[in-house]
Amino acid sequence: MFANKGIDILEICEQKNIPIWEYTIRCEEEESGLSRHEIIEKMRKNLKVMKEAAEYGLINETKSISGLIGGDAIKLNKYASSQNTLTGEFMIKAMARAVSCSEVNAAMGKIVAAPTAGSCGILPSVIITAGEKLNKSEDELINALFTASGIGIIIAKNATLSGAEGGCQAECGSAAAMGAAAVVEMMGGTPAMALHAAAIVIKNVLGLVCDPIAGLVEVPCAKRNIAGAVSALTTADLAMSGVTSRIPFDDTVIAMYKVGKQLPCELRETAMGGLATTPTGLKLAKEILGK
Repeated sequence: MFANKGIDILEICEQKNIPIWEYTIRCEEEESGLSRHEIIEKMRKNLKVMKEAAEYGLINETKSISGLIGGDAIKLNKYASSQNTLTGEFMIKAMARAVSCSEVNAAMGKIVAAPTAGSCGILPSVIITAGEKLNKSEDELINALFTASGIGIIIAKNATLSGAEGGCQAECGSAAAMGAAAVVEMMGGTPAMALHAAAIVIKNVLGLVCDPIAGLVEVPCAKRNIAGAVSALTTADLAMSGVTSRIPFDDTVIAMYKVGKQLPCELRETAMGGLATTPTGLKLAKEILGK
């Protein structure tokens, strides 16, 4: 059975001298009854869908059905090759892939909810772009997804992954934490370093509200996927440098859950507060919904 706390995972990984991804696979073998090969192949299928969604918008001007979002991934991809970028091709490519997944989702394409549809661009963009930079194999990318899964399981056990229950901190925040931990292990970091990265991400996103225009997972969701991807990648470097979180991962998860419960319902995916009720937000909602 999968551990209930991050600290329990650390203890087990230390005792057995294994990374989080290996622990996650072993738990899945035990709980699902599937073979290791079957479990890995199922994750390989997830990675394939992630890659397709992350790349599609880079070369296709994908528009959402509402018309609220679309075409930003292709703009970013073209800009990535420019010599005048501030953050460089690597980071802009990650941003482009994050928004590509969001655009594919809003256009009714196929994505992997990782952990949710609203945050579907963060983990693919982070894993794929970091893997490209680090020359990682497909199997190593799959391992990273198992690391992310392990972090996601702990968050789900102790808090929530739902924007309707915990705000966008629970969706994009969790996805970014999962991505940061995964990249740390991909870079050769320890399970402890991976949890420090996840903790730092959550601390930095506490209180992020869920306020979609017209109730659609488009604005501001797509750009929050970009922000989540950037947070995950920069925080992975923080952890790899030796920077630690003074507040442990488990405590940050508890805090996120409590903060989510304290958010008024208007700021939890109801489109009754935040950006959704600005003059422009209301105008756009009326244009889309006709009321």
